[in-house]
Amino acid sequence: MAQLPDLPSPTLHSDPAEALAQVQHLYQQQIEHLRGAMQRFVAGETPASPVRAFYPYVRLQTATVARAPTQLAYGFVEGPGRYETTLTRPDLFARYYLEQLRLLRASHGVELEVGLSEQPIPIHFSFAEHDHIEGSLSAERRLLMRDVFDLPDLSAMDDGIANGSHVVRPGEAMPLSLFTAPRVDYSLHRLRHYTGTQPEWFQNFVLFTNYQFYIDEFVRLGRAEMENPDSEYIAFIEPGNVVTRRAGLAPEAVDELGSPPPRLPQMPAYHLVRADQSGISMVNIGVGPANAKTITDHIAVLRPHAWMMLGHCAGLRNSQQLGDYVLAHAYVREDHVLDEELPLWVPIPALAEIQVALQQAVAEVTQMPGDQLKRIMRTGTVASTDNRNWELLPDNLPQRRFSQSRAVALDMESATIAANGFRFRVPYGTLLCVSDKPLHGEIKLPGMANHFYRERVDQHLRIGMRAIDILRAGGTHRLHSRKLRSFAEVAFQ
Repeated sequence: MAQLPDLPSPTLHSDPAEALAQVQHLYQQQIEHLRGAMQRFVAGETPASPVRAFYPYVRLQTATVARAPTQLAYGFVEGPGRYETTLTRPDLFARYYLEQLRLLRASHGVELEVGLSEQPIPIHFSFAEHDHIEGSLSAERRLLMRDVFDLPDLSAMDDGIANGSHVVRPGEAMPLSLFTAPRVDYSLHRLRHYTGTQPEWFQNFVLFTNYQFYIDEFVRLGRAEMENPDSEYIAFIEPGNVVTRRAGLAPEAVDELGSPPPRLPQMPAYHLVRADQSGISMVNIGVGPANAKTITDHIAVLRPHAWMMLGHCAGLRNSQQLGDYVLAHAYVREDHVLDEELPLWVPIPALAEIQVALQQAVAEVTQMPGDQLKRIMRTGTVASTDNRNWELLPDNLPQRRFSQSRAVALDMESATIAANGFRFRVPYGTLLCVSDKPLHGEIKLPGMANHFYRERVDQHLRIGMRAIDILRAGGTHRLHSRKLRSFAEVAFQ
């Protein structure tokens, strides 16, 4: 028989804050049970039976289709039935969970049930942020771990709910959230690996780029903000969890744990932190749709308010000039990395709120009136390909397809980021800058490219940051609209 912690009976709550407190209590109890057993295992003790602990759940049951009226596109279930989800890291997601539970209570007026699920917590997901105790184990002891503890089970981590392919079995509760607790935990661990920063530092607005030049400028701006005692941002975080606090703010204990890494991670992340988590995270995803899918697969579990792509592209029209902007209002997906999860026949629409914010930001930063704005910014279709040398393919077939699609720009990441935003209900947008025109003989040359980058990167980045200011001021609830939600949608935003 497995060694289990105390398994308290489920509790009912009419106060969302009390429900969250119970989730936090149960989670901490289960995690401490696993950590204690793991520490003894590392010390050489072998338990007589397997050690297990379980994720908490929250459950709602309603017998009617009636619900309180709301203008929000989330925060309610579609009809009678039993709905539930497993939860993890209630410390990290406390603000998010509390808001979702509050909306459920307001919509349906029924009590929220909190208890322990039957979903075991994998031992790897129980370690504290800076624990690496498994590294001291011998190969034999690491192999024995499989007999003693639960390991990550990929069958509990698929994206069927988000993809719309999840089928509720007879007697099973309907989902409340796009992601189960194991899937969230898996992504939190991947984020540390890929970005070199803790998930706790990620903000609710995310910028992606495919060039280090943008990151260099973001670092310069971030450090400058920290020298301003009146800045709206309270900290700037760099890979290795290196923390710079705003002038006038005292260091915190967590700051001592950060150190610059010997080499940058695959997709380094940087964070301009606001106290309410509505700051800006920026990630250099590098080149290619695989990276774009990988990082958005994992950031999606953090439920950001929006993510946007700022990068360089090939201009496909002769009328474009180097340095012109392209605001994507449609996407041609020749990246292929999402073909299994999101069929090509699914349209990826432009989102009005993002489009308006980006266009307004371009006008404000460039100081150009509307009639002149069209000279430097074109709205049109962006094509994304998985073939960096598409222009070398025979018979000009890619060119023909791009022409038929009315594409005005081409890159390798934007359609992937937009498609994964659509898939995961994360509002998305794209503003690119033309850096070459391969169809018209204007290719990147080292000297010309360096001059171009210096001239345009600062302005482009400031446009993206200004767009976030506009979105934040307009109310984030407006971003999570019905345009991104399916017929039978989960209640959690």
